[in-house]
Amino acid sequence: MTQTSSQLSPPHEAMFLILPYLPLFELLSMSQVCKSFRDALKHDILPWLNIIVEKPINTRFSDEFLVKIMSKAKGRLNVVALKNCFKISDEGLLQVIASNPFISKLYLQGCTSLTIEGVIGAVKLLTKPNHRLKNLGISGIYNVKIEDFQTLCHLMGINQMQMKQIKKNYYHMRRELYAFKQESQPSIDVDICPKCGEIREVFDCPRDSCKKRMQQQQKQLLECRGCFLCVPRCEECGVCTKDEELGEAACVDILCLNCWLHLPKCIFCNKAYCNQHAYQQHVGSSLGFLCGGCNFHATQSSHYWF
Repeated sequence: MTQTSSQLSPPHEAMFLILPYLPLFELLSMSQVCKSFRDALKHDILPWLNIIVEKPINTRFSDEFLVKIMSKAKGRLNVVALKNCFKISDEGLLQVIASNPFISKLYLQGCTSLTIEGVIGAVKLLTKPNHRLKNLGISGIYNVKIEDFQTLCHLMGINQMQMKQIKKNYYHMRRELYAFKQESQPSIDVDICPKCGEIREVFDCPRDSCKKRMQQQQKQLLECRGCFLCVPRCEECGVCTKDEELGEAACVDILCLNCWLHLPKCIFCNKAYCNQHAYQQHVGSSLGFLCGGCNFHATQSSHYWF
């Protein structure tokens, strides 16, 4: 016989083991699946120790919602990663930090409503004696000056020269969702650009020839190491593209010729989309896709004839 809704058994116990590994959006969705999941998420703090806020809920994340969600960890938050949460203010951030003083990794990339003064205040709370902030991400926060960067490094005990030697920072890996779980990453995600002197993310070149030059002569480091404004890079592989032949891209990003050759092209103009913007492709026929520009012109032409 078919079980009625009142006779359905609870979820298998193994399902509860995956809860701590889910991003926030999935956690909130799971809490609405059934009473068992809702109760588990209400009473167990383990799934709430590492909070990742990203699409599709980052644009709706307010101070009030931030404080409510973070309170589920009951003061034991370990990792907080806020991706492009532009509604979060200094007040909301500091309220969370005050209640969770043992956060070890704090990522605030793209949180444009935060000020550097608010960030410094948060870092001061997280670097008091017996506290343990190890990693900080602030790329995308406006008006960060050299003095602010040096203050953050001092508070976190960062040796800037050693930081450059810990791990190379590659442009094409900057969007990796769970990059913050890598223990070998730099302690802070920004640096002083050796070309323009601004505080931004500074990227290294993964090209083998550039690596060899960097090893042979330190001054060569300045040729292809810099922020995204100073050194143009391929969106797909992150190599510097100065004096390089480029492939035509249908999006605004830069593609080196090698990556362009391996990407699908518009069947009309032969331009390629990088993988990040592949969703902009318009299905043209069984032969391939149309880029946004060619699709627009094709639509206009069909309207003209009719």
